[in-house]
Amino acid sequence: MVKKSKNKGKFRQKLINKYRLVVLNEDTFEEKVSFKLTRLNVFILGSIFSILLIVGTIYLIAFTPLKEYIPGYSSTKLKKEATQLIYKVDSLEQTLQVNNVYIQKVRELLTGEISEVMFDTDSVLEAIKYDKDTINLSPSEADLEFRLDIESENRYSIFSEATKDVDIVFFAPVVGTLSDGYNPKTKHFAVDIAVEMGTPVKSVADGTVIFAAWTSETGHVIIVEHSGGFISVYKHNTALHKEQGDLVKSGEVIASAGNTGEFSTGPHLHFELWNEGYAVNPINYIDFE
Repeated sequence: MVKKSKNKGKFRQKLINKYRLVVLNEDTFEEKVSFKLTRLNVFILGSIFSILLIVGTIYLIAFTPLKEYIPGYSSTKLKKEATQLIYKVDSLEQTLQVNNVYIQKVRELLTGEISEVMFDTDSVLEAIKYDKDTINLSPSEADLEFRLDIESENRYSIFSEATKDVDIVFFAPVVGTLSDGYNPKTKHFAVDIAVEMGTPVKSVADGTVIFAAWTSETGHVIIVEHSGGFISVYKHNTALHKEQGDLVKSGEVIASAGNTGEFSTGPHLHFELWNEGYAVNPINYIDFE
């Protein structure tokens, strides 16, 4: 017990023993600064400095932008950009779905895949109950005048409606000889231009490619949507140089003419021009020769 108390006394004495820390000029040995220290003071000051250093580091990491430079932490700006990108992706997905539906309907329209609705007219008439003896079915004078106006103006012809004046100027897709013209009676809503195999096919105006794929009947087909409600169709190509969604300029090469598809009878370009859902005669807008 006496030995233990002596050791404790020596340890305490070591802690409180005073030392002097002197800073000397190496050349003149002149004393510049001196400090009186004890081991206890050094230990206390070191502990306080360590605690302050730890607390300061935690504060810098938790509440200042410096944490962005530590691996594993993301910046506030990056989080905002990621959130905005998520909203944009969601909007683009909805827009893409709408465009896919629109393109599918246009494809069905141009390829003739739209199914007809069949119904029995007799059954429809039978469902209408009326007394033919009490109903006057003769047209009035106003009805007769209206019918004459309609017949003279032919205002409901889909082909006359589609040939309206436009401000867009079209570029010839190819230059060649017309082998088959536009004929609504035979349902040939296009012009066929005979050209050599591989002739560059150019876009008739600025627009967006809404369809670019292979079909068994018309080979490589590319469809471009333009301003003013116009759509141009290029069929029987041997190769396509643009994809769906690409933006094209007037006169830009989009395909190479060929002889692909079951309906093709030789190297030529089958060109269609549509406006607001109606087929129009391309010769009224473009000079192919």
